[in-house]
Amino acid sequence: MMHWASWDAFWAMGGYGLYVWGSFAMTALAIAIELVQLRQSSRQTLERLKRLSKWENLDEA
Repeated sequence: MMHWASWDAFWAMGGYGLYVWGSFAMTALAIAIELVQLRQSSRQTLERLKRLSKWENLDEA
């Protein structure tokens, strides 16, 4: 278990704070971008399937 003398020491991470917190921030940003892209891709796929379904229904008629 880690013990920090103060919050400043926690954020400094023994002199590696910028690297540690920068890594966390970049990872969070990458995950957020991935989620946005997945949502857009999912919506586009659903729209394509709806259009395809309409075309198939027109062919059957």
